[in-house]
Amino acid sequence: MAYCILMTDLDFFAVCPPGLEPQLAQECAALGFKRGKPEPGGITLKGDWAEVWRANLELRGATRILVRLGSFPAFHLAQLDKRAHKFPWRTTLEPHVPVRVEVSTNKKSRIYHAGAAAERIERAVNTVMDAPISPEAEVTIKARIDNNLVTISVDTSGESLHKRGHKIATGKAPIRETLASLLLRGCGYDGRETVVDPMCGSGTFLLEAAEIAADLQPGRDRAFAFEKLATFDPDAFATLVRSGSGPVPAQRFYGYDRDQGAIDGARRNAEAAGVGDLCSFACQPLSELTAPDGPPGLVILNPPYGARIGNKGQLYALYGTLGRVMVERFRGWRLGIVTSDGALANATGFDLTSGPVIDNGGIKVKLYQASLTPP
Repeated sequence: MAYCILMTDLDFFAVCPPGLEPQLAQECAALGFKRGKPEPGGITLKGDWAEVWRANLELRGATRILVRLGSFPAFHLAQLDKRAHKFPWRTTLEPHVPVRVEVSTNKKSRIYHAGAAAERIERAVNTVMDAPISPEAEVTIKARIDNNLVTISVDTSGESLHKRGHKIATGKAPIRETLASLLLRGCGYDGRETVVDPMCGSGTFLLEAAEIAADLQPGRDRAFAFEKLATFDPDAFATLVRSGSGPVPAQRFYGYDRDQGAIDGARRNAEAAGVGDLCSFACQPLSELTAPDGPPGLVILNPPYGARIGNKGQLYALYGTLGRVMVERFRGWRLGIVTSDGALANATGFDLTSGPVIDNGGIKVKLYQASLTPP
């Protein structure tokens, strides 16, 4: 089969949790992507299909990459059906490859029934491409109907990009990898300092920090939906994938948890991700936490906040212990806490700054930060 790359500029959208668009924009700029303008829920970028592949492969903070294929007006279902049949599906989709269709609409449009609109687009794709329609299909067409304008996009990622492809164990109420990477960036982490997580669970913060330091591509161990598209060139994509990393970073990453099972899982995750030699894990309570040797760095954690884990009334003492440990043993370090409760964060005793409200698995949380007084 012959493959080709469409070299014209595409509009594609890197999706992220609302509130963290500035952090994703910073990452896009650092990786040299064109445009990088924050919009609600993500960043619009420009480039050819190779840049779309690279975005999936290298962006740590994006949850998925959507390519905008085109748009057309439609004021009723018959018009949608006719124009969907004329849409140039063949430039992007492969014949016979299963597809699913998702439609969103709003009150500004005369077509307000998303299910009926999806049926028309499914029929068009099935007719033009002889493509089976399946809810389990890897390729997803997303149609947004806004003010009678139908915008067609294709999800080039498939599974959410937080699924890096090498995580073995998950802990209780884990934070997603994509969110962890954006929160690290929100704390000013750039891969050049030590990171400590005193309640590490499955180790997500530490694995992300270590991979950033080692310059490892987050998507190196997984497949993507764009591999099923007509625009995919496997040889060209292979040139974008780095099998190794740069120089081994000098700093190390330290994770602690009072649950031995969590520590064992975090250690397995680090080994599977190829950063086992950079990470150190130990089972111990927060009260025994001490700063590692070397210059100050970042302490970041996603502690219990009573919504899913822990009795909220008993958590004030835990946060108070964190504050005392930081003051006594981590002078000069920075602190980042992810929690849903400002009162719990304030129980640390620090003068905290907080970021926007963000969604963590259905719970609204904020990133609270403090800089500890230098020794």
